Amino acid sequence: MVLKAGLVTFYHLHHYGAVLQAAATLRALASLGWQGEIVDYFVNQDTRILQPPATPRQAAKDAYNALRYPALRRRWQRFEDFSKAHLNLTARRYESREELEAAELPYDLLISGSDQIWNPALFPDGRFDPVFFGAFSPLRKIAYAPSFGAARLPGGMEEELKGYLAGFSHLSVREPSGRETIQRACGREAEVVLDPTLLPEAAEWSALAAERVVQGGYILCYCIAFSEALEPYIRRLAEETGLPVVQLCGARRKLHPKAKMIFDAGPAEFLSLFQNASYVCTNSFHGTVFSVQFQRPFFTAVAPAELREPERSRTFSLLSRLGLADRVVGKGDAAALGDVPAWPAVKERLEAARAASMAYLRAALADEPLEAEVSRPREEGPLLADRTLCTGCSACAAVCPRDAVALVRDKEGFAFPQVDLEKCVRCGLCSKTCPVFQEREPKPVPAVFAAWNREADVRRDSTSGGAFSALADYVLEGGGVVFGAALDAKQRLRHTACFRKEDLWRLRGTKYVQSGLEGVFREVKKCLETRQVLFSGTPCQVDGLYRYLGSRPENLTTCDLVCRGVPSPGVWEDMARRIERKRGRELQTVRFRNKVEGWKNGHFTAVYDDGTVDTHPLYETEYGRAFERALFLRPCCHRCPYACLNRVGDFTLGDLWGLQPGEMPEQQQKGVSLLLVNTPHASHMFDQLPLIRQPFPVERAIAGNPQLASPVPLPAERAAFFAAYALEPFDQVVRRFCAPPPLPERMKGKALSWRQRRG
Repeated sequence: MVLKAGLVTFYHLHHYGAVLQAAATLRALASLGWQGEIVDYFVNQDTRILQPPATPRQAAKDAYNALRYPALRRRWQRFEDFSKAHLNLTARRYESREELEAAELPYDLLISGSDQIWNPALFPDGRFDPVFFGAFSPLRKIAYAPSFGAARLPGGMEEELKGYLAGFSHLSVREPSGRETIQRACGREAEVVLDPTLLPEAAEWSALAAERVVQGGYILCYCIAFSEALEPYIRRLAEETGLPVVQLCGARRKLHPKAKMIFDAGPAEFLSLFQNASYVCTNSFHGTVFSVQFQRPFFTAVAPAELREPERSRTFSLLSRLGLADRVVGKGDAAALGDVPAWPAVKERLEAARAASMAYLRAALADEPLEAEVSRPREEGPLLADRTLCTGCSACAAVCPRDAVALVRDKEGFAFPQVDLEKCVRCGLCSKTCPVFQEREPKPVPAVFAAWNREADVRRDSTSGGAFSALADYVLEGGGVVFGAALDAKQRLRHTACFRKEDLWRLRGTKYVQSGLEGVFREVKKCLETRQVLFSGTPCQVDGLYRYLGSRPENLTTCDLVCRGVPSPGVWEDMARRIERKRGRELQTVRFRNKVEGWKNGHFTAVYDDGTVDTHPLYETEYGRAFERALFLRPCCHRCPYACLNRVGDFTLGDLWGLQPGEMPEQQQKGVSLLLVNTPHASHMFDQLPLIRQPFPVERAIAGNPQLASPVPLPAERAAFFAAYALEPFDQVVRRFCAPPPLPERMKGKALSWRQRRG
């Protein structure tokens, strides 16, 4: 007797992924001796090409579709034909839970999955649809690869989810974030399994594909929304290979000016287009899946939220599992244009993942416990922080007793640790020292002050109120040494030691670029053996120093900065070379925020080797405009754990933004420092500093400096910037991304204060 399973899933949408995943699930069931049938549950999704124009957007869509109606009609029919041939549906369509409850369904169990059937945002009321949890039947239930579509559920829905999951004997999800959601809701463990479209092998999909849609080689573009990050890849591939560009239409805007647009492809034609492509550029998850299935060289783009938190991304989850994470564009470790995936290794990983997913499905169908998967040996090498969390603090390199860890720049121009496995002795010190893997103890809310230096010359040469110089002078006068960031002759920013007041000018002033720390922590440690040390840097650099030292020495004073994020050293150095090319002379020094027109209107001032000077308002320069938009910050800056009042340094320094008009008028012109006193050590030193100070409300400090409460958001165009930066001449990248904004935006900007424009 053949056992029968009822499948509740998305299938009726004329969407390639929905139809193909439903067909794949049925085929997987059949391979295990089960007869699968899709419960034909209608959830108010209209597949008509032209729909009643309820909104202006729908009216525009209908107008667009009307111009292409013959092709779209062929597409519609091809979806219907494919579904009839490959989707086994119930004889009756059910339009409500009540109809299903009244029906006599001939199943041995119910299966929920795959697709985003557990995403409440997809349903009209923003709530779960109980049908997709099998709530209409007392039958045993299992789940195969459903998705919640988001990392977290809306407030108050976890208890509801707990009730729906109570009837499931076996749970699995498509993404790790789904496993975390289930764990939070009901404390149960869920397996992370492959999307059903990865269960059949490529040959099975080839058998379902249509005849060749396009003759000869071609670059296939399939984007469900326009992707600026893929544009340079498509353009360069077309230029270097001479192949035509074929765009399977999801996004309506052309991704290449000469792209051949295909509007009439059904699921079989979709398979054919991927099977025969020479290259694929996509931002679709299932576009990525079938690039892998048919072993087509591909590049994929993901949403900004996925770049910020790749551990919550289904695309990253899949590609990391297969060793293909470098095919995601707009990242520092993205593959080069001509790099071909190591398909034999990918196939081996895919086969292992497929076997594990089928083992789960087999056990779930039989109502048996899943045997523990035999863990594969981990790759050699120590555990390092994920690229989106690594701050580049250099603690791992500094602590390594064999110098096996080196900081190497990636394609975004940021330094990341790389391990020489021949030198590495697997002592684990780098992992134990890394701040990313350590918890920070909470501290009391710091004392907050407005402060400025008594010496007018020092204050004038400082970015804000000159509080750092007062700290540095105090340490130097006691025979100590100050470590801070300084530009060298090639405009490269590095931390350096300062032993004399006369050299302190090099450390003053804000530098909008990440500083290098190679060898600095070891030098600090050596200096601490004989003298007082002041170390000034970003919070992550200060934390890295403490982790490297393993303690808080009494003769060490630290000052962390209110940090809006650190820009790429590689981008800055390319910009410096561009400035030199444009002026035909070398830069001698740069002031990122010079007070030639007062504190609030900071100027970018360039001094050249012949003595000439250029100065312009920072946010009217190419570099300043891009920095204002946070285009090229280090990835970790957008999820910074130090953007809070639990500060790591003894002191915290920044600009006192947020002063009201008329409040401290003289100080607003000359510059005021925001100074946070975070530790008893700092409090003792603060009382001895020659600073004018006033207590300041912490709430207003946060309002003026939002990075005391939260990280700077990741801009949508960051991936596009770095995709272009990886492939195109820098001057071309600057013209595209750093040009003045359109006139309406410029006029709006003039009506806002400098601080409001910065956000």
